[in-house]
Amino acid sequence: MSIHDVATVEEVIDALRERDYLADEGLGTAIYLALRMRRPLLLEGEAGVGKTEVSKALAAWSGGRFIRLQCYEGLDAAQAVYEWDYAKQLLHLRAAEATGVTVGADTVALEDELYQERFLVRRPLLQALAVTEGPPPVLLIDEVDRADDEFEAFLLEILSDFAVTVPELGTFTAVVPPVVVITSNRTRDVHDALKRRCLYHWVEHPDVDREVDILRVRAPHVPVSLARDVALVAAQLRDMGLYKPPGVAESLDWAEALLLVGVDDLDASAIDTTLGTLLKYREDQDRVRSRGFGDLLATARQG
Repeated sequence: MSIHDVATVEEVIDALRERDYLADEGLGTAIYLALRMRRPLLLEGEAGVGKTEVSKALAAWSGGRFIRLQCYEGLDAAQAVYEWDYAKQLLHLRAAEATGVTVGADTVALEDELYQERFLVRRPLLQALAVTEGPPPVLLIDEVDRADDEFEAFLLEILSDFAVTVPELGTFTAVVPPVVVITSNRTRDVHDALKRRCLYHWVEHPDVDREVDILRVRAPHVPVSLARDVALVAAQLRDMGLYKPPGVAESLDWAEALLLVGVDDLDASAIDTTLGTLLKYREDQDRVRSRGFGDLLATARQG
């Protein structure tokens, strides 16, 4: 059965859970609708809430190839779609000259040889469209908010038709459109035109119980009591208005760090010595220290 034929939201949630990704009902519903409607899924939320992991879990579930396009300022078609392997083209031309093939050869024919598909370097977007057999690939367009407006407009055109034209070779059209997951940390607003093309879901930080479940699934060697303390403290920190509150990724790192230094019962001293795995800005660390680790832990446990 194709991943697009999934029957219920519960089936999506269960399938992701089997791949160690715990989705709540809202996210599970968004993924279900994106699969059934064959639409790109735009996931927004703060860094570290698990947006990127959704696509990895989907690829593990479907058996399709996982293809990632990491966005950044200045990204253009050469890095995202395709470019020509100029070094290989030059070697081909020199080989032709060395063997005398170029003597009396038609210039147009010789140029055409340089733009054969064997010299084409497929970047992530073209790779995702060029899969012709097996399960559809899962294309992750990660942190689209980091790319320029021009690239976002170009991306919209590709996602509308799932086709790319290479002038020298023709148009590559996806036989089976990829499963597309687009993520944004909302460092800038994604344009309405792209949002209209996608289904949308805001990924929240998990509540304490679900974060404990995530910690237990991703790090089963962490004791339940320690996992709960980690989740409780993380929840407290997210309510303090920090510059960069900890995400689930930081909670996992922190739990692992606490075990490595021999902590199985969280206290103020343990928080102090391992704080760098949880908070990555000095201003945030200073603010938490000024509050007092003992008070933070006590308040967290009372909650």
